[in-house]
Amino acid sequence: MSASFFAFFDDIALLMDDVASMTKVATKKTAGLLGDDLAVNAEKSSGFLTNRELPVLWKITKGAFLNKVMILPVAFLLNAYAPLVVQGILILGGIYLAYEGVEKIYHYLFHRKGKTVAVVKKKLESENSKELEQEKVKSAIFVDFILSIEIIIIALSTVTEAEMRVQIIVVTLIAILATVGVYGVVALIVRMDDLGFQLIKESENKYGRYLGKALVAGLPWVIRILTLVGTIALLLVSGGIFKHNIPWLHHLAEIIPSIAADMILGIIVGVLAVAAMKLFTKLKPAKAAI
Repeated sequence: MSASFFAFFDDIALLMDDVASMTKVATKKTAGLLGDDLAVNAEKSSGFLTNRELPVLWKITKGAFLNKVMILPVAFLLNAYAPLVVQGILILGGIYLAYEGVEKIYHYLFHRKGKTVAVVKKKLESENSKELEQEKVKSAIFVDFILSIEIIIIALSTVTEAEMRVQIIVVTLIAILATVGVYGVVALIVRMDDLGFQLIKESENKYGRYLGKALVAGLPWVIRILTLVGTIALLLVSGGIFKHNIPWLHHLAEIIPSIAADMILGIIVGVLAVAAMKLFTKLKPAKAAI
């Protein structure tokens, strides 16, 4: 009886050890996507009335948790009974990520509006539009859904050799950590300017006021930096997906450094995807007019 009791705890210890080591690997694999998720949600949760920023973020967070609840069971079932479908989803997701990365670069180069968070906030304060708020919440939840699919599939791809219970624990942990971590940091970011305004108004010394001004001025830059890091991450992650899941690309990419190969593949696929989308957009109205 005592032997089986201690054997039970040995099994738990081994399981937790496997979970810890595989969670570490899966976290590294998905870190790039988390950067983009953070940048997207920081931008979409900013610019509202002060008393609406946290409620909006809470709506997006609840939507993000619901996304994970819907995606996780489907991912486990597909991985168990149709692994080729999981690989196909991974490649399709890689195309989407490459498209997003190149489209952001294209938008920055050719369609930049130059609006800061402060300008957007002023606009929303004047309009006080609930419809615009709902639109931004829906947009953020949809983007989170796409990124959640990729995060979960990539995490799952790192534990395919493990037994099912380890897969379920590791991938579920990654999904929870991704949601709590990303939206926790976003909550801090979107309150930067409010904390800055409070310091400017209430600080009794000039250093406090300087810090307040730095926080207010720094919010747009933080979001820009996160957007830049997220864009680079999108291209690297997508390139890595193509390299590791398409054999002939893997062999072709061996002649150059790994990071450079990932970036080049991501950019090439992204350019092709953006060009295809632009062509489709131009041809669609013409076809409808016939």
